[in-house]
Amino acid sequence: MKHERILITGAGGQLGTVLTVELKKKYGAENVIASDLRVNPDFIGHFEVLDATDFDALKRVVLEYEITQIFHLVAILSANGEKDPMNTWDVNMKSFFNVLEVSRLHGIKKVFYPSSIAVFGEDVDMDNTPQDSNLVPLTVYGMSKVAGENWANYYHKKYDLDVRSLRYPGVIGYQSMPGGGTTDYAVDIFHKAVKHETFDCFLEASTHLPMIFIDDAIKATLELMDAPAEKISVRTSYNLSGMSFAPKDVFEVIKKTMPNFEITYKPDFRQDIANSWPNSIDDSQAKKDWNWQPNYNLENMTKVMIEKLELYYNSKLIA
Repeated sequence: MKHERILITGAGGQLGTVLTVELKKKYGAENVIASDLRVNPDFIGHFEVLDATDFDALKRVVLEYEITQIFHLVAILSANGEKDPMNTWDVNMKSFFNVLEVSRLHGIKKVFYPSSIAVFGEDVDMDNTPQDSNLVPLTVYGMSKVAGENWANYYHKKYDLDVRSLRYPGVIGYQSMPGGGTTDYAVDIFHKAVKHETFDCFLEASTHLPMIFIDDAIKATLELMDAPAEKISVRTSYNLSGMSFAPKDVFEVIKKTMPNFEITYKPDFRQDIANSWPNSIDDSQAKKDWNWQPNYNLENMTKVMIEKLELYYNSKLIA
């Protein structure tokens, strides 16, 4: 049987950094090719400098390494995306079109496409938002993700391409710095706490948003991609949830471990983005189809985040 050969585009981002490690464990380092616009000097394994908006460059990598699966993680995120809407649309859409076409033309078996809670707009049930909600987002990032979901469904129906997708909530992890998303306050707050700095939150204290710990996000991704094709009933993108909380909630949990930690609230343009997103997500379809179940809540995630970031910053001080 031919080995699976995995290409990860956008491997240097928050999700890609961790997913690459797990895919190397699963398929063997020799069968995983990470790619991004810039080389990570600490990366060990196969790495290609690749602009996924360049069709010929993407095609070259796919053919050279005999790729069988693509995990396409390239995207400009919500808050950064609003600074240059046209560029955000061009990068997010062109890179995904290239992945779809290369996959169709050259026999790729599976494609993973990350969507987001940014696909939802103000005209949905904000609590326990259903899978089949109306999607009218208020950001270019969200618009691109809705379009991508529909193109994923189109390529599956028209060309039988096995594209699978998750609507990630805010992803919280210790392995990388905040990357320009509206939910990234929930990453930055832990860095500030461990560095004994006051955290200036750009959202209001009571703004509830769906979140997921990085370990659960990776777990969900691998479980979805491993599920039998006949179990996949959603060919746009599955709702996914781990937990839901507001800035004041995570602040109070951190204070239990770090009682001197302080926070201020200075809402900016990202507050309007957050207000258009759900408070919580109904991911019952994922649970039904491929037995999705998260392992982390706010309390046990906070414990891991503080432990890992203290190790990270202490090692930097020693160095």
